[in-house]
Amino acid sequence: MNGRTAIQLIVLIPSLAFSQNRYDVVIDEIMADPSPQVGLPANEWIELRNISSLPVNLQGWRLGDATSQSGSFPGFTLQPDSFVIVCTGSAIAAMSVFGPTISIPSFPSLDNDGDQLFLKAANGITIHAVAYSSKWFRNELKKDGGWTLEMIDTRSPCSGGSNWAASNDSQGGTPGKKNSVDAINDDRTGPTLRYAYTTDSTTIIAVFDEPIDSLKGATIGNYFIDGGISITTGATLAPLFNSVRLTVNPPLAANTVYAVTANNVTDCKSNAIGSANKARVGLPVEASRSDLVINEILFNPKSNGYDYVEFYNPVNKIFNASRLYAANRNGSNAISSIKQIFPTPLYIFPGDYFLITEDAANLELNYLVKNPDAVIELSALPSYPDDEGDVLLLNGQGGIIDEVKYKDDWHFKLIDNAEGVSLEKIDPAGPSQNADNWHSAASTAGFGTPGYQNSQYRQTQLINATIEITPKIFSPDNDGHDDVATIQYKITEPGYVADITIFDAQGGPVRYLVKNSILGLSGEWNWDGLDDKGNKLPIGTYIVYSEIFNLQGKKQYFKNTLVIARRLR
Repeated sequence: MNGRTAIQLIVLIPSLAFSQNRYDVVIDEIMADPSPQVGLPANEWIELRNISSLPVNLQGWRLGDATSQSGSFPGFTLQPDSFVIVCTGSAIAAMSVFGPTISIPSFPSLDNDGDQLFLKAANGITIHAVAYSSKWFRNELKKDGGWTLEMIDTRSPCSGGSNWAASNDSQGGTPGKKNSVDAINDDRTGPTLRYAYTTDSTTIIAVFDEPIDSLKGATIGNYFIDGGISITTGATLAPLFNSVRLTVNPPLAANTVYAVTANNVTDCKSNAIGSANKARVGLPVEASRSDLVINEILFNPKSNGYDYVEFYNPVNKIFNASRLYAANRNGSNAISSIKQIFPTPLYIFPGDYFLITEDAANLELNYLVKNPDAVIELSALPSYPDDEGDVLLLNGQGGIIDEVKYKDDWHFKLIDNAEGVSLEKIDPAGPSQNADNWHSAASTAGFGTPGYQNSQYRQTQLINATIEITPKIFSPDNDGHDDVATIQYKITEPGYVADITIFDAQGGPVRYLVKNSILGLSGEWNWDGLDDKGNKLPIGTYIVYSEIFNLQGKKQYFKNTLVIARRLR
């Protein structure tokens, strides 16, 4: 080997260097919304930084988001502690003036409000991923566009939103150079187990608040599930590495709440999980009429506040918030402004309270929030006017679970100004559309109780009564066999009155069967399967909602299910 050949090899070796390690290269700056322009070109782009001690050849790497993946990166060697701007081909001329720039085919469209970005090496290994959010700006002006999100400490790449901030540079960002917010932001906090959900009866997904060490995350000995459930396999899921798939045996049982406990799980800085290591899990079902109730409404917030609506689960069932929707009614009384409550699986367990609002931090400024995990933040709620309006909760089929048509005069009459005062349901088991079952939140509770039992809660005195329906499947076709459903009642003392309303499977009332009917100690009513206009109702499941009460305030509510069937011809 001659001297010239040796020199050539020394020069070429760094160019061929290739990293396979997570976090050797990180996404450290994101321009998702370049409009309105502040000082930088009106282009979307990201910046990569090599935080390792070796050069990294990016050839064959790819950038992706939640819905797409780019073409391959061109050959480019990113030197230690250096930067490269990555953008689409049409932006390369404008961005190259700020430093080294490469274009990639099919550069992902960066969502303004938030997106999931991942960086993959040529061999398919995920090097870095970030699920950014516009909330990370923590600046109302800058989050509206023209400013970048910058990572504060690139040595703590798995810290999430606490390690990102809006750029402080007068240009709106720092492409190709050290971030304007660059500082030491050492991560010394371990991960927490946020929640868990199931994909089927033998698969549990445990979700943490930050990326975790993939080997420790996949170690089945680091988890325990009560109820005699064994864990057979574990896998930490790319690209964010903040969730673990656990396969279990025997299968989970219906209507059962299990507890998952994680131990010895660490994040990318080797911080171990602490006491926030437990989550409930179970098998969810689709909610039907009255399975969940609208329990508290703030429709006239303070001038610096936001509306909120609280819901309560009074039954022994588990529901998935991603299958729930908030809505209102428009001027034509049609269901409108439907908003999904949560984009991914999030379970509502028996006895849980949860609420929706547009600003969780603002809620904590104005009210006592005992359980921040019960607060679900939406980008926009349906409109709930200050004088009167409609609040609806829908299931995944569009059926009405509960509905309240509120009015401002439901507030306590001696309140001079109801601004910032929520309306609370007195008895969660009581009727939602009865103004007497609502009251202004107590001043001693701060005029609102978001996420916990209402200050005006009072359980109605129950009575000794029963409601039964026979047959539970009937066929109103006038053939002399099961043409009517008979609703039978029994009570132990006189002086009671009954209301009975029949709802379809979508939660809409179809027949007001009984109104203020004076009861004996026993009796019955018949339903012929017709609606209030005398029209034949279609086959399907119906809910019979009965209320029995007296003038002394004793009440009891019943919900019975029956089915209209038709004989095959």
